[in-house]
Amino acid sequence: MRGLMMETPLLVSSIIRHAAINHGDTEIVSQNADGTRHRYTYSDAYRRSCKLGNALTSLGVNPGDTVGTLAWNGYRHFEAYYGISGLGAVCHTINPRLFQEQIVYIINHAEDKYVLFDTGFMKLVEEIAGRCPAVEGWIAMCDRNEMPDSPLPNVFCYEELIGAERDSLDWPLLDENQACGLCYTSGTTGHPKGVLYSHRSTVLHAMTAALPDAMDLSARDTVMPVSSMFHVMAWGLPYTAALVGARVVLPGPKLDPATLYQLFEEERVTMSGGVPTIWLGLVAYMQQNSLKLTTLERVVVGGAACPRSVIATLEDEFGVEVVHAWGMTEMSPIGTLNRMKATHAGLTPDERHDVQMKQGRGVFGVEMKIVDGDGVEVPRDGKAFGNLMVRGPWICRSYHKQEGEDTLQDGWFSTGDVATIDADGYMQITDRSKDVIKSGGEWISSIELENLAVGHPAVQEAAVIGVPHPKWTERPLLLVVMKPGATVSREDLLGFYNGKVARWWVPDDVVFVDELPHTATGKVLKTALRDTYRSYQLPTA
Repeated sequence: MRGLMMETPLLVSSIIRHAAINHGDTEIVSQNADGTRHRYTYSDAYRRSCKLGNALTSLGVNPGDTVGTLAWNGYRHFEAYYGISGLGAVCHTINPRLFQEQIVYIINHAEDKYVLFDTGFMKLVEEIAGRCPAVEGWIAMCDRNEMPDSPLPNVFCYEELIGAERDSLDWPLLDENQACGLCYTSGTTGHPKGVLYSHRSTVLHAMTAALPDAMDLSARDTVMPVSSMFHVMAWGLPYTAALVGARVVLPGPKLDPATLYQLFEEERVTMSGGVPTIWLGLVAYMQQNSLKLTTLERVVVGGAACPRSVIATLEDEFGVEVVHAWGMTEMSPIGTLNRMKATHAGLTPDERHDVQMKQGRGVFGVEMKIVDGDGVEVPRDGKAFGNLMVRGPWICRSYHKQEGEDTLQDGWFSTGDVATIDADGYMQITDRSKDVIKSGGEWISSIELENLAVGHPAVQEAAVIGVPHPKWTERPLLLVVMKPGATVSREDLLGFYNGKVARWWVPDDVVFVDELPHTATGKVLKTALRDTYRSYQLPTA
């Protein structure tokens, strides 16, 4: 027997329409490239999204077509999220930090019909346009007086295009399983792979992200996504913020600590999200300048494991709650968030930080398990670790244009992470399966060694990789970037591990470097490090 409820589809267009109707006067603030700020409301954003939808229709964009974006976190990019997807087209956010060859590959693989771009990317567009034959036009996201000079014949002005259109649109009633968004993995090995989100998965993800034990968002918040809108849809925050009617601050292209601090304070931001390096830089800037945060209540930290020192400093010194999170492009991206349970109320700060080092509990909609090499589930005791498997309504079942290739294992997606899960459901990533160090048949967590190293007062950033050893197969090598003006010896750093890990986990050597290589999404590029140091001779070898 079927229920007798309306079968209203879950659509992205319904989110921005809801925001316009119920939170129409709530502000969206954008920091422009020149440092000025643009201000308007959800009502304005809704009308301009309608105009964009009409403009794209006039250009011949049809449901199922893909439209790319090459843009920072700004109000026009926000409009594109809704104006493209609301039509039934697919909003493909392109990461400009990728290598040119990868950008060309994903534009062609996605078959983008048009690409919207910030004018700062004009040179990039000119360099790649000739290699993107399917793109019919490039739309500069600016006014006519800001249009860059370009020899390309098919460059349009965003404001001119939408200025000629109506500011209302009867959004089509789409199948909720129709595609609405497309993001590509960072592609550290081989070509990037496309993850195709549906309207249904996106709306469900946004609803769950807002829950109190997730990001805890409401209309009383001012949200600033530092996570890029070209990277997994800024963790879904442009959707979640509109769904609850939160005020939004979009930081633009400048993400240096001074600019971010100014925005946090002047715009009275209460919640933000970003990768650990953002918060490392902000903490250092505030400490150097004796600054405090007066409105920021909590930050969600994901993209890489957050060092304990960052969690402790933000909470104990600056009064900002740190919510450790984990997810993947293939998961839209949220999988877990670390929120305390009632049983943790009496914990000391140190005990609380012990819990916060874990990536957290799965949100509703995400099931997790860990399995050994034979696929057998291992105990949830916080000690046994294995390969992390997930499933749920916003998790990828196959990659774009690889629909015939089953990526699932008995209905579960293999994340490539090695993790533990404790009796309370808290998951902790111990490594990537490709990064775990196998020493004498036992596994060593590079992430734990890195987090401990960053806790040393002289260390700015650290990476640990396995290098060949004639007896133990692999042993850990610690690579360190020191803080400006700091000094520390190899012996001091290795001694810093005493009493914190098993003796056989302690790295065999330390290499001091000026910088570490990073992927386009800000993670340490360990493939490059392993290639550089594959012939490194350890002193114990």
